[in-house]
Amino acid sequence: MSETTDTLSTSLPGGTWTLGDLTVTRLGYGAMQLAGPGVMGPPADRDGALAVLREVADLGISHIDTAGAYGPRVTNRLIREALHPYPQSLHIVTKVGAVRDRQGGWPPARRPEDLRRAVHENLEDLGLDSLDVVNLRLGDAQGPRPGSLAEPFEALAELRRQGLIRHLGVSNATAEQVAEAQAIAPIVCVQNMYNLAHRQDDELIDDLAGKGIAYVPFFPLGGFTPLQSAALSAVAARLDATPMSVALAWLLRRSPNILLIPGTSSVAHLRENAAGAGLPLSDEDLAELDGIGR
Repeated sequence: MSETTDTLSTSLPGGTWTLGDLTVTRLGYGAMQLAGPGVMGPPADRDGALAVLREVADLGISHIDTAGAYGPRVTNRLIREALHPYPQSLHIVTKVGAVRDRQGGWPPARRPEDLRRAVHENLEDLGLDSLDVVNLRLGDAQGPRPGSLAEPFEALAELRRQGLIRHLGVSNATAEQVAEAQAIAPIVCVQNMYNLAHRQDDELIDDLAGKGIAYVPFFPLGGFTPLQSAALSAVAARLDATPMSVALAWLLRRSPNILLIPGTSSVAHLRENAAGAGLPLSDEDLAELDGIGR
């Protein structure tokens, strides 16, 4: 992403993974929470948001997840202000396929012209000539929806051939859509909702791992409806840890192709996430946690 030289951190929990030809730390950072309330508008504490992003780089985290729809166009501009020119090891993954309306909704925008515009806006706001990874966002706020992704994904594949995108992925997708995307162009990641209690993608995760494709779970603690689990609370209490730490540590143990993108607008919380993801879990802990979603 730049000619700046630096060293990729090997001390973060989980080690590293390769997205195509890009090596990233398995512990990443999701930038969504840096926007204002409801992921709309600028942050209340701009300096604080910039400080979080700089701490991300200082910790050696090399995978930042963002989207032009966050704000909209707020988080990408914050990332550029805080970190440009980017460390050579830092890789930014963005999403296209949805925009924001005045009510704060996320209406789809998957026509080829919508996607071309979104890619160019991402390039402009991030200050890049080529985007490392672009995910096509599918489905809606309730989750994946069946249907062909051929037209929008072929549009992104063409932008990849033009050199505006290095690698492709899909988000909020069914297993059938993942397979359809792979038949059109190589993908390096799938980003879906997954956590201890919502394990509908177990088979997909294992299939992707065998193919060397990353799986990036969002809402690792349930998102807008946080997990309510006596087992999770019990394990956390036994380890003198937070439920979030336990959930992140479990995800890193679940499969080597799982990449984490926990978000926060707090430097202290960012550091807690980085430390908590390395929480050691015993076989007893894992067995108890595995029972939550089974």
